Amino acid sequence: MTSHALMSRSERLAATIEEQIRRDRLAPGDPIGTLDELRMASGYSKPTVSEAARLLRDRGAVTIRPGRGGGLFVTNRGPVVRLRRTLLSVAETSTTVADAVELREHLELLVDQGAARCRTDSDVRELRDLVKTMGNAPDWATFMAANWSLHERIALICPNEMARAVYISTLEHLTSTTPSFDGEADFVGYLELRQQAHIDLVEAIASGDVERVVGAVATHSATANAPTGSQP
Repeated sequence: MTSHALMSRSERLAATIEEQIRRDRLAPGDPIGTLDELRMASGYSKPTVSEAARLLRDRGAVTIRPGRGGGLFVTNRGPVVRLRRTLLSVAETSTTVADAVELREHLELLVDQGAARCRTDSDVRELRDLVKTMGNAPDWATFMAANWSLHERIALICPNEMARAVYISTLEHLTSTTPSFDGEADFVGYLELRQQAHIDLVEAIASGDVERVVGAVATHSATANAPTGSQP
């Protein structure tokens, strides 16, 4: 976990506001302040305050209302499930989504090795296109949506019908959530790390080498658990 001192100004301000919400026991819908009020109270610049507000909104902690009488308000956050560096705001019970995450992780190697044994040239082209889409994602929610699309396409190649059906079912629980990034350090570095792990996974499947897939799946899991900015 990165120390408070190493956080960016916007991240420090976001953390301060979250602490204020907890300390003052603010309820959903309660006002936190306008951007100008937060700027004057914190002493930070307008861009820093705006970025802090965006971080809080992406985490599901606040809503931002524009115009007169607008500002930051405490959101009505539902249950949240952690998926490594991703927080999943869920509409269904958090236990169901957590179970889906666990089951998917247990099936990952089986599904990916099955895909390596049965992939066609057409499959490989589609997987490479999907991993490029991940790399072009403008934000974490879009990246995760592309990530899940890639894994679903991999599962469709797997010849084990039962494993394929269960795996895709777990993804359906994940795609019904709202993902946000949970990190306080190098977001871009972590994104690049995860992108490379998926490139390596796709290339391992493309090679047809099931032992290479074992290593790629292990790296996929290790980088997902890495601190932001870390190298595998």
